[in-house]
Amino acid sequence: MKIMNYITNESVMLFKKWQGTNYAIFNSLNRYVRIGMLSAIYFTFLGYGQTFAQTDTASVSKKIKLEEVKVSARRVPALYSEIGRVVTVITKKDIDALPVQSIDQLLEYVAHVDVRQRGVLGVQSDVSVRGGSFDQVMILLNGINITDPQTGHHNLNLPVDFQSIERVEILEGPGARIFGSNAFSGAINFITGSNKDSQINANIMAGEHGLYKLGASGTIAHGKTKSFLAVNKSATDGYIANTDFEIYNLFYHGQLHTDSEHLELQLGYTDKGFGANSFYTARYPNQYEQTKTTFASLSFASKTKNPIKSSVYWRRHHDRFELFRGNQGAATWYTHHNYHLTDVLGANLNTVVSSAIGKTAMGADIRSESIWSNVLGFDMKDTLKTPGEKDGFFTKKHNRTNTSFFLEHSYTLNRLSVSAGLMSNLNSDLGWSFDIFPGFDISYWLNNNLKIYGSINKSLRMPTYTDLFYSSSTIIGNPDLKPEEATTYEGGIKFKNNGGISANISAFSRRGKNMIDWGKPSDAPDGTKWTTSNINDINTFGLEAVINANLQEMIKGQHFLQGINLSYSWLNQDKSLPSGYDSRYVFDYLKHKFSGSLQHALFWDMHASWAVQYQDRMGSYGEYDISSGTEITKDYEAFCTLDLKLTWQKPRYTLYAEATNLLDKKYTDIGQLYQPGRWVKMGVKIHLSL
Repeated sequence: MKIMNYITNESVMLFKKWQGTNYAIFNSLNRYVRIGMLSAIYFTFLGYGQTFAQTDTASVSKKIKLEEVKVSARRVPALYSEIGRVVTVITKKDIDALPVQSIDQLLEYVAHVDVRQRGVLGVQSDVSVRGGSFDQVMILLNGINITDPQTGHHNLNLPVDFQSIERVEILEGPGARIFGSNAFSGAINFITGSNKDSQINANIMAGEHGLYKLGASGTIAHGKTKSFLAVNKSATDGYIANTDFEIYNLFYHGQLHTDSEHLELQLGYTDKGFGANSFYTARYPNQYEQTKTTFASLSFASKTKNPIKSSVYWRRHHDRFELFRGNQGAATWYTHHNYHLTDVLGANLNTVVSSAIGKTAMGADIRSESIWSNVLGFDMKDTLKTPGEKDGFFTKKHNRTNTSFFLEHSYTLNRLSVSAGLMSNLNSDLGWSFDIFPGFDISYWLNNNLKIYGSINKSLRMPTYTDLFYSSSTIIGNPDLKPEEATTYEGGIKFKNNGGISANISAFSRRGKNMIDWGKPSDAPDGTKWTTSNINDINTFGLEAVINANLQEMIKGQHFLQGINLSYSWLNQDKSLPSGYDSRYVFDYLKHKFSGSLQHALFWDMHASWAVQYQDRMGSYGEYDISSGTEITKDYEAFCTLDLKLTWQKPRYTLYAEATNLLDKKYTDIGQLYQPGRWVKMGVKIHLSL
């Protein structure tokens, strides 16, 4: 691999193609990329490293006795108490208390987060926020954008196991001016390696259906350095036919702290192979998929009055999808599996300037997304052998580059906090034209316990490669799609007191335009394919109420009841279409969602955690009968599940047993794929300080 050549001409820089195979790591930049206003070295090595965890020690928040939770719903560092947005923080203590063994199970307990599990225990799930689609949420790992450009189905393919997650932070609502394009309806950041002391941890879990999970991690903290390493494997025979899986994870997170700088290095790899029973169509229940994700990032932050933050990162995702597993029972027309390889290469920059009138953040982000496939993209002149696949060949490819510039100013005066900013976005697929996406939020403490807040933000989402290019016997993509855009208005009130109660009530209205939909003219002849277009507008309105209570603080002197958490969300959507046009899109959002959990003591060192879920989904799905070859339309039915976890905790080890879907309820998250019934698991966690 040759060193990258670059040419600078005043404010314009040209990156040239890297030497190597056509799917080499840096071939993401397989044509000239023009970047205005930044020099090459400064942008690459001092690009901004956006994270959720920042703080402001001069904040007025200390005066009103609120917990100083570090979050980022702005580009300017701010405390949780200053934010005029809805940000949910899930701590390690919360994670350990809940009866969950995967990231998707954990997210189920967040209001206005919709998790539709296609496979159990983190195999594959679609996640959306506030009634958006699974393509409209940005996923970050320690502040680095790892969203998949091929399809949102792969967004939760994190190169790290659930046991290594120390904290999750969810921004509900648009985040374009903070994170850039594709933070359309929300953003979720997973944080690892936050332990400050050297330690070794191990986890062994086993359950019904041949389920097991083995994992070990270690943190070595020495002087100014800290290293976190984790390795995990999990597998099951499946709860019904063709739902088996095998997952491997390897992850490293290193940190170096000096008096003036902070460096972070992340390296991760995950390999998932799983039976995909009815994942994408119930007509072929013997589907199979294998995905491999490789990830690396390097971040830098200066500890100065006007700090500079930066990161460079790379993510490769390899996907093989088999409509007929191992070609068993394959139809005569089925000639090959689907192969996809995506490379994402990015760098970013952020700096904050303090003055008497507040803090101003300025930054930029560049992200190159490439795909090689035998289904998605434009035809290649020559075919390429698919790496690691005996019979796979790439026949199509595409590349696009997105560049964003950010400007934001925040000001806090006594109980008032205001922030306004904008993102300017350019994309190679759109001819490098500028589009502006502004935002504004404000919050005010009425007293020491009560805050009101509101915001207006505009956001966009670039089409995925599946939107642009996917085709089959009944549908065809559209390479000329425009980005989806939306303007969101939200407001609410937050309450917190010293008696152990915190609560939030909020409402939002999102007005979406150029929304991507599958459709065709009503008078189209039989056999006309459905195609993607920006034909419709969708308006979404939602309400949310959350209350958390520390019962030991509320009821002094008792130790049995520990905590209770309740949340409820409600959504409504309407869509406008031109006359004479049929839409294939079916509203299948969560109309009502209720989540609750209760933690209490039992005896000795034993504790119990109960969790309940109620979901009522709009829309319908086709239930296919293989024997008769017929399909009937069924409405989604509301369901309620109950989970239980028992924990016996000692300083060096923890024993636990849990039962999910304790009432053995039959239900489906998506389509005809019914979720597991009652599933019992048991395990032990070992914790050793060094």
